[in-house]
Amino acid sequence: MRRSSTFAVLALAALSACNAPVPRDEEPQVVSTVKPGIPFRDKLKIGGTGPEMLRLPAGSFMMGDLQGQGLNDELPAHRVKVRAFAIGKYEVTFDEYDRFCENTKRQKPLDAEWGRDRQPVMRVDWIDAVAYTEWLSVQTGFKYRLPTEAEWEYAARAGTDTDYWWGNEYEMDRASCFECGQLALAWRALPVGSFQPNPFGLYDTVGNLWEWTASEWTPKYKGAEQRALRRSQVKITANYLDGIQIAMRGGSWNLNPKDSRVSSRYYGAPQSKTTNLGFRVARDL
Repeated sequence: MRRSSTFAVLALAALSACNAPVPRDEEPQVVSTVKPGIPFRDKLKIGGTGPEMLRLPAGSFMMGDLQGQGLNDELPAHRVKVRAFAIGKYEVTFDEYDRFCENTKRQKPLDAEWGRDRQPVMRVDWIDAVAYTEWLSVQTGFKYRLPTEAEWEYAARAGTDTDYWWGNEYEMDRASCFECGQLALAWRALPVGSFQPNPFGLYDTVGNLWEWTASEWTPKYKGAEQRALRRSQVKITANYLDGIQIAMRGGSWNLNPKDSRVSSRYYGAPQSKTTNLGFRVARDL
């Protein structure tokens, strides 16, 4: 296998709740004009608000393995231009996704007895993640979607060119990953916001859960990383290895720090549902 862990569904015993402190920010304002760096939430037609979002400025960056520590699928390093967009401050939580399920009469994903609320939602396949963004679009009147792979790396790098947003060496207690510190000893995903944010103000871009993107995975960069797949382009096949593969980013709680570098990539069939896979949303401006 190319990674230290596979995407097989994990048979996990019930674990005790984690007492890691979760930061409680002041309630972000609901705004019609989105300003850079100011958290915002869009109103939902059913009442309440959508996920907390951050506006990112347009810019360009070098995408891919810049430090020579990655795999061949992180190459070639290349410059990418990104338009301004908004992205979730956190991974989508069970609390947010459960509202979608209740409103659309969908079955709620299981939580492995880790709790719900501010736990990042998992066991959601790509099709359902896209359906959630489409529901948000209808509910808010704004275009929500999954981020492209290029947008995801731009957001996770936050203006840096190192393996992690804080530098090239992994530092303990920075993220939920395998043998990454005291909090990570829980051997599970942790509530969103349990660690410090990157310079853009985004949480959990390192470890916790792999995150679905909107892009097709390719073994070498050749442009797909900058494009978003339409749901009509993605066919569900009986064999997970047949058909299109979707790019995932960010590493996860059961992988080594090297697999959570900002340029690290993985892929999965669109019907994959595992305990180390979730997503965050993006929004057009």
